[in-house]
Amino acid sequence: MKKFDRLEAFVAGLGPTAAPDIHPCYSGYFTCFNRGEYYEAHDVLEHLWLQDRHGPDGHFYKGLIQLAGGFVHLRKQFLRPHHPKDGRRLAPAARLFDLAAANLAPFAPHHRQIDVARILSLAESTARQLRRSDFQQNPWSPETRPHVDLSAA
Repeated sequence: MKKFDRLEAFVAGLGPTAAPDIHPCYSGYFTCFNRGEYYEAHDVLEHLWLQDRHGPDGHFYKGLIQLAGGFVHLRKQFLRPHHPKDGRRLAPAARLFDLAAANLAPFAPHHRQIDVARILSLAESTARQLRRSDFQQNPWSPETRPHVDLSAA
């Protein structure tokens, strides 16, 4: 099965979207992200981004993908802090949070039914915490994982 077909099946398995006018990959990103399935969130939204990367929301989707990518690094480092590769993921995570903020900033305060300003704050504060600890402390844990919801705004 090709990746396109696999992702389409995965997204369909996530359940109905929040509203009929919301693309299932966009809604699926938030479903996966809020479960702490950051790699899957990245993959699902990348599927949509590849179809619209040069469109008006290309940088917006890219920023959300980078946000999830940053949390992929934090989650892996949390699970295996002494692993030779996973133990060194805090600095790359901070760089992804910076890139996410740069790509999302033009869409603040709200865009496509999310509070972009809140997501910017999340990305910036997480990167700041990582730098303040000189990349020695991971601010992520399963109990404190972030939650981002679609809204009517």
